[in-house]
Amino acid sequence: MPAENTQPKYRQIADYLRRGILDGTYPAGQPLPSEEALAKQFGVTRPTVRQGLTELRAAGLVEAIMGRGTFARSPHKRPSLTRPRGVRRTPEGRYVEADGIRWTDSEDATITRTDAPLDLADLLRIPPGEPMFTYDALQTADQGRLRQLHRTYVPFSVLIGTKYETEAPPAAPELYAAFADMGHELHFTEYVRPRMPLPDQAQALRLPDGVPLLHVLRLTTGKAGKPLILEEFQLPGDDLELQYPL
Repeated sequence: MPAENTQPKYRQIADYLRRGILDGTYPAGQPLPSEEALAKQFGVTRPTVRQGLTELRAAGLVEAIMGRGTFARSPHKRPSLTRPRGVRRTPEGRYVEADGIRWTDSEDATITRTDAPLDLADLLRIPPGEPMFTYDALQTADQGRLRQLHRTYVPFSVLIGTKYETEAPPAAPELYAAFADMGHELHFTEYVRPRMPLPDQAQALRLPDGVPLLHVLRLTTGKAGKPLILEEFQLPGDDLELQYPL
């Protein structure tokens, strides 16, 4: 005689649906059984069903769409968007992203003076607390379907002796051309890691519950490997993969 399942009912519902999503019973993008059907199947109330679905949303396995229902999100599904990473210079001297996406700021970038925190100071090889120009922008493309948060850091010390000692420099990527015109041969290194978004980041990127973001740091170096610019890109991590040539 099989042992009785002593787990709470909401957990039993979550486990049942999780198995179905992972084994393909409920393919990605397909609706799950309705709350009413699950409540009848497990002999519980609809709030108990919602508690189980909440657990799956937190794990990134389902997505609730207002007025339509709850849909499966498979961790094995290939992303619909692959973005090559890299920077190239056009014959006209402009620097553009390798993916060719034309990003626009949804509103004017916010420019502030910040002091370098310890972790960023280490990457930029500057003393912690050194002042930096910081640019923040929510950027969109493809009529708002694609979104990213972009932040640019420029230490004051790398601007000494340039015209930007007395005026704010442009944000990247225009800033690349400015440094190239000063005689720097630019090189780029990126560091990528996933993490869960803060509430305001999830809202700006329109991330469903339980979906991480991709946090990309791009370090631009010039003469003798001197760090010049540090950028942060925060990208939706649900239907996107990044491609790097090796």
